[in-house]
Amino acid sequence: MADAPDALRYLDPAAVAQLGNMELRARLIVEGFITGLHRSPYHGFSVEFAEHRPYNPGDELRHVDWKVYAKTDRYYIKRYEEETNLRHYVVLDTSPSMHYQGEGAVSKLVYGAYLSAALHNLMLKQRDATGLIAFDESVHTMRRPKATPGYLRPLLIELDRIASSEASGTRTSAASALDEVAERISRRSLVVVITDLFENVAKHDDLLRALRHLRHRQHEVIVFHVLEGDTERRFRFPDRPMLFRDMETGEEVTLQPAQLRDHYEEAVTHFSETFRRRCLEHDIDFVELDTNQPYDTALKAYLDKRTRLV
Repeated sequence: MADAPDALRYLDPAAVAQLGNMELRARLIVEGFITGLHRSPYHGFSVEFAEHRPYNPGDELRHVDWKVYAKTDRYYIKRYEEETNLRHYVVLDTSPSMHYQGEGAVSKLVYGAYLSAALHNLMLKQRDATGLIAFDESVHTMRRPKATPGYLRPLLIELDRIASSEASGTRTSAASALDEVAERISRRSLVVVITDLFENVAKHDDLLRALRHLRHRQHEVIVFHVLEGDTERRFRFPDRPMLFRDMETGEEVTLQPAQLRDHYEEAVTHFSETFRRRCLEHDIDFVELDTNQPYDTALKAYLDKRTRLV
């Protein structure tokens, strides 16, 4: 495992500065809230005590813990389970195809790790609880959401471990993994899925069904579709016979890229637009990202858009 200083590289200072004032607001009703920031389906206070917090002007006096005041001469409010903040998960695809770099500065997996780090940092600055799930053919990493600032370091170390690992022979099984995620997240949350969608074409309907499963469980879902734009979206390889190897199956094929480029680009565009449309039909946000594009710029533009939607 990489040590902590190495892991901190996933928080680029320029990106943190650019995103520092942004707020990722939940567009749908999610469990928990911060007053004035997130909406909540609940009102009042529950009967399950969680912790104390300092009294703020405007808080109702009936929630002051007078026993604590008697001991400390300070006012504290009883905080209940219901008043916890937004729960947020980053769900990161770590399958072999995510190790592809192409013409990008980093692989899709490392790009996803940077994006994950920015989201974790953003959510913790908002005092929201954030957690990490990683999968290939099944879920292999799950860190439950916490809202404490000190939780950022373990998340970054975990991301560094994942992004530094060698590609295995394990194939993507996003549909079954996301079904597992839907069953394992018991409380309504904001779920951000970062993936290249390199699933068998015949299983795309299963993948959409799995995303609908998350929505059925009342989670808000955002899909970040990460590809290397020059080669994976536009098939810009040298115009000579080339050997292509599937990173997940090992299958090989030799072809002349120029002969397929137009048809390939058309097929990718059709897939992306169809997937986007079917996601929107179920109130799932679908955002395309290119590893040649600075991740912080893409994320800032996206958060700007979400702010306008709330």
